[in-house]
Amino acid sequence: MALYVYAITASDHPLDLEGMSGVGSRSSPVRSVTAGPLCAVVSDISEEIRPKRRDLLTHQDVQERLMRDGTVLPLQFGYTATDDATVQQVLERDADIHLASLKRLDGCSEYALRASQDEDVLLSQILRETPEAHELNERIRAGDQDPQLPMALGQIVAAQVRQRQEALASGLVEALVPFAREHSVHPATGDDFLNVSLLVPQGREEDFLTAQASLAQQLEGGIDCRLSGPLPPYSFVQ
Repeated sequence: MALYVYAITASDHPLDLEGMSGVGSRSSPVRSVTAGPLCAVVSDISEEIRPKRRDLLTHQDVQERLMRDGTVLPLQFGYTATDDATVQQVLERDADIHLASLKRLDGCSEYALRASQDEDVLLSQILRETPEAHELNERIRAGDQDPQLPMALGQIVAAQVRQRQEALASGLVEALVPFAREHSVHPATGDDFLNVSLLVPQGREEDFLTAQASLAQQLEGGIDCRLSGPLPPYSFVQ
């Protein structure tokens, strides 16, 4: 029977898995496979696992249960293996890498910060604060029929949006990275202009959260900051 693999831990991790059921329509108990100094946390599966809501939540629940009691190397959703022997072989083959990662991540959690900005507020700022944009906008409002004006205004606005949001994102990251052991900037999607993950040691969490909350209160211009965490350190597993 195939295995679904959730995470890797040290063999001395408490592995409090009692009562936990795994992914799939026919849930099996979550258990461990040990190879020397490492364990893989797995459950038996008899089907192809797809990213359905229930299974995504189960995957996350297992990670969070493990993280509660010790350091964990969380695997992304969907990792499977053919059997216990295959998992043991992988653990033995990559033992040095996994042990180094466990040491590097020891005592840390991931926090994910995303930020977006109200488009209307930003546009209003640009038209008010950028002389070229203000002039072009006034000409258009006054009825100037020059067909080049809207395109020229659009180019100026687009450049201003990019410059302002890049500067803002850089400033937010710069203010928070002193509280993190590592950080990783991801491509922003949708309306977001910032998507950054920070690996925060337990001893710095309170200071980090205080600093982030203070920054969020100081920001103006329709900026919305959304912080998630503490999370298993998905973004920092190598």
